[in-house]
Amino acid sequence: MNTNNKRFPAVQFRIARPTDNLAKVVEFYLEGLGLKKLYSFTEHEGYDGVMLGLPDAQYHLEFTTHKSGSPCPAPTKDNLLVLYIPELEKITEIKDRLASLGYPEVEPENPYWKGKSVTIEDPDGWRVVLFKGTFELT
Repeated sequence: MNTNNKRFPAVQFRIARPTDNLAKVVEFYLEGLGLKKLYSFTEHEGYDGVMLGLPDAQYHLEFTTHKSGSPCPAPTKDNLLVLYIPELEKITEIKDRLASLGYPEVEPENPYWKGKSVTIEDPDGWRVVLFKGTFELT
């Protein structure tokens, strides 16, 4: 618990990740999940990249590729990006869209997610969890 009574000053955050499959990763997150393309760049000191985010753009993912390649494979089957989606119909739409692109549902590593969500692996082996509901502290 934060006891200093000061508000954390950040107003946005980005999670950045390298990939050797930039086109496929962008297809997965943009076309499959339905995130919004916020920005892209090419040939920035050897890097190409794209930023994708939620509609308000305060939270986004950046995927980059370097002309020399990436030394970063997915670490484990339990490194997850969890997306909270209140409507089951929307989860089903996303799951079906990703399956049509060649990304079927996979068994979650952690049994906590079974029966509560859908887990799908992206082209690099990183996992995305589509969780029905919202996060609430208890």
